[in-house]
Amino acid sequence: MKPTRAVLFLAATVLTPALLLTTPAFATSPSATSTTVTATSETPVDDMSEDDLRIAVLRILADKNSGKAVVREADKALDDGSPEALRTFLKTGYRLAQAEDDRVAIARILANPAISDALRTAAENAIDGTPEELRYFLEVGQYEVNG
Repeated sequence: MKPTRAVLFLAATVLTPALLLTTPAFATSPSATSTTVTATSETPVDDMSEDDLRIAVLRILADKNSGKAVVREADKALDDGSPEALRTFLKTGYRLAQAEDDRVAIARILANPAISDALRTAAENAIDGTPEELRYFLEVGQYEVNG
């Protein structure tokens, strides 16, 4: 890890609890993933300073639930270091990387031979969906089918 990234990661890790505790909570919904950055910082991505952009990306990296694609794309944005690369990741790259990770999670569900026929059908229908549909299936839909 580059020294600059290590310092930024440490700063983000230290600041994350304070920032999270001072921001309003928001309900989890199918669109929650695509709005996470603006919902937790309350500043639109286009209006964020370069430091705010880095912190937002580092907060995503610090999330233990970030998948491999999200980590890979966040690392690319940080390696580039330009405000444009960071903004692009926060605006579109994060959503698309999360969708890639969600497709992998749904494929793992489909790989389980013990799942019900109803869950298999729902997962097969969801796997080719939009990023929001993928997220909804993983957060809600799979439990509705099994419920």
